[in-house]
Amino acid sequence: MSKWIYEFGDGAAEGAADMRELLGGKGANLAEMCRLGLPVPPGFTITTEVCTHYTENANAYPKGLEKEVEGALKKIEKVLGRRFGNAEKPLLVSVRSGSRASMPGMMDTVLNLGLNDHSVEGLSTDSGDERFAYDSYRRFIQMYGDVVMGVEHHHFEDLLEDLKADRGADLDTDLGAGDLKALVEDYLAKAEDVAGKPFPQDPADQLWGAVGAVFGSWMNNRAVTYRRLHGIPSDWGTAVNVQAMVFGNMGDDCATGVCFTRNPSNGDNSFYGEFLLNAQGEDVVAGIRTPQPLTEAEKSVTGSDFASMESALPNIYAHLVEVRGRLERHYTDMQDMEFTVERGKLWMLQTRAGKRTTKAALKIAVDMVAEGLIDRKQAIERIDPARLDQLLHPTLDPKAERDLLGRGLPASPGAATGAVVFSSADAEAWAGRDEKVILVRMETSPEDIGGMHVSEGILTTRGGMTSHAAVVARGMGIPCVSGAGDLRVDSAAKKLIALDVELLEGDVITLDGSTGEVMKGAVAMIQPELTGDFGTLMEWADEVRTMGVRANAETPTDAETALRFGAEGIGLSRTEHMFFEPKRIVHMREMILAKDEDHRRRSLDRLLPFQRQDFIELFNIMNGLPITIRLLDPPLNEFLPLTQEDMTEVAEAAGMTMEEVRIRKVELDESNPMLGHRGCRLGITYPEIYEMQARAIFEAAAEVTKAGIPVAPEVMIPLVSVPAEFDILKQLIDRVAGEVMHATGQELSYMTGTMIELPRAALLAGEIAEAAEFFSFGTNDLTQTTYGFSRDDAGTFLEPYHKIGILPEDPFITIDRHGVGELVRIGAERGRAVRPDLKMGICGEHGGDPASVFFCQEVGLDYVSCSPYRVPIARLAAAQAALRKKQGS
Repeated sequence: MSKWIYEFGDGAAEGAADMRELLGGKGANLAEMCRLGLPVPPGFTITTEVCTHYTENANAYPKGLEKEVEGALKKIEKVLGRRFGNAEKPLLVSVRSGSRASMPGMMDTVLNLGLNDHSVEGLSTDSGDERFAYDSYRRFIQMYGDVVMGVEHHHFEDLLEDLKADRGADLDTDLGAGDLKALVEDYLAKAEDVAGKPFPQDPADQLWGAVGAVFGSWMNNRAVTYRRLHGIPSDWGTAVNVQAMVFGNMGDDCATGVCFTRNPSNGDNSFYGEFLLNAQGEDVVAGIRTPQPLTEAEKSVTGSDFASMESALPNIYAHLVEVRGRLERHYTDMQDMEFTVERGKLWMLQTRAGKRTTKAALKIAVDMVAEGLIDRKQAIERIDPARLDQLLHPTLDPKAERDLLGRGLPASPGAATGAVVFSSADAEAWAGRDEKVILVRMETSPEDIGGMHVSEGILTTRGGMTSHAAVVARGMGIPCVSGAGDLRVDSAAKKLIALDVELLEGDVITLDGSTGEVMKGAVAMIQPELTGDFGTLMEWADEVRTMGVRANAETPTDAETALRFGAEGIGLSRTEHMFFEPKRIVHMREMILAKDEDHRRRSLDRLLPFQRQDFIELFNIMNGLPITIRLLDPPLNEFLPLTQEDMTEVAEAAGMTMEEVRIRKVELDESNPMLGHRGCRLGITYPEIYEMQARAIFEAAAEVTKAGIPVAPEVMIPLVSVPAEFDILKQLIDRVAGEVMHATGQELSYMTGTMIELPRAALLAGEIAEAAEFFSFGTNDLTQTTYGFSRDDAGTFLEPYHKIGILPEDPFITIDRHGVGELVRIGAERGRAVRPDLKMGICGEHGGDPASVFFCQEVGLDYVSCSPYRVPIARLAAAQAALRKKQGS
């Protein structure tokens, strides 16, 4: 018989931390905290299996669930001496989501459930605080109305603001019990008016409505978007946690807060967080009130005027410090904890691995190794390789002039410049036009997830360091300044008012998420220094990885950047990119327009010195590291002029009329150039092109070798599908190499191989390997030709395919293991069966994608190659892949 409910509380629990798949992260950790003897309000977790059943069976619950829930509620009642729905000593509960992967704010929560027109009086009598009782009831109506009944938040907020204005109240806390009683009546009427049905008074109806809403929120737009952005499978589902309420809003000996065992922004080993006296948890995360600092040290840093928890509630703070140490030692990771203080007693409501910036993640991992909490391998596995991208981009130049508009809290580090936009929809629209934007809001909500993702930075005028904007921005690696209270946002008029400056949509600002500064205009930036904790972790990664990491580079700047990021060679140097400079493109076009081989060779002779110098520079920079040079690949029409001015210039240089140029251009136009006259087909039909390139490579190698620098070029023939194509062109390359060695007297070491980028090449890899000395899998084109997708046009349908579930990921970002990956596996196996020492790598965009790097380790490739800025990502991913393979063996 299936078990749908797992209970926890009163020092015991049926679940444990290792049951995340069934209980979700929140439920598993609540159970674990109970097992550790920490003060946790009693409750129960409805498993993720119920969510799956609910979504797959038209929102129907499995048989037996209702009975289990009734039994679990009775046990909570027994522990606390309260009754669910009782008018004298009512039991109130919270209903919260809990996926196995943290999704902060993406799904729904309902607090104070169980209140109605009768039990509110019981709560008033039991607590001795009528104001508290009605404040809790109005909060419940608002939250339940929004989450379950579909009565949007603003309907209630408008009534609250109207009442405050009538009473001359600045804050919610300025309203008395009578005011809140009247507000409850208005809320109930508004809920019925908008929803078309009365607000439910039966606590059981309330409970099942809330449970259904939380399960339903697994498929809401913001949750779906968040899962897509973070690679969380939709079939995981969420658990639901029903837990007895504890109240932080019963007076000045009550509080609520969020804290981290270490600083999530910079990783310092210092207690970090915020709290509010006499408040409920949503007040902290929603940014409704400005929170107070947790520690005296934090108060000093932020310049807060509010008392810290350390000074206001010293005994409770000391207990919280003790809990901090126990949880971090137990989980051996930085924890994000939520707590409530009810009448002087501390209650722990949640713990989970805290979201942190990449800089903080590195520091915490390295520090924990030094502290003996984890070992180096655990530190390597703890960092998400993709998030290293946050460290590899510019920050503000400290010497640059700054026109300061205001200052907020440094919620997520890094710098960003962009045009101001005031809504998530506008952010997505502007970003769709390749405009860099800063999303400016009073406060963000989970509905803003799409706009936050495409923004360069986020600015809010409300909220603290643990607000929605701060937590989500840190998780995404987006700079964020929150709680900039001196600034004023008028979203309707699309204005940002700072001091005496009024900024409109489209005006440029700069944020410094590390200092909280907001500046007018663009501010100069500098490159990051990849040392310290980053350097330490990369050293550890390099010690354990078995695959090499190269970079795709053809310019000196790219090559130098690649070396700075730890590349061990160049895995793809695209020679066609070298021809587009103004001094070269004319000769390239002359060659293309030439009427015969003689004229083509004359143009190629003029290109030879440029090409040779390119290779000399690369060989010198790489100083003996391997360089894979791909011979000309794209169709010739890509080099032809488009403008009248350029056509005139080419005609004059080639000694042709404009009409002859137009005719030649028409001759070269192809209906499907991606599958047309390109790659090795050019080398077969115009061998003089590849001959010139080979000569440039070997003459450059001879010159650099003569200067005492070792060179070992790897000459790569692209787009081979027939073994004879490779054989013919290898003979040409070997002939040119021999001629250069004879002419220069230099003995040169080189390899000749091919790019496996067509399905036929993968299938015939054994035959090709009889002559080829290396394979480089070009997975960009291999993906296109396997699927029959054009990478440039697939965007119109890939997103719908992803949403529908036809494709779990974009195959141009993460390698398709079952189709494209299978061809790579076949090519690798058949190639090595003929030539066991065959060198193999990958040079498509997949070389910098962590999931694809793992696949490359599995199939036994020697290296991956990616863009220079993704080299550190590939290094760390390769280390994790090696560790995983070792653990599996």
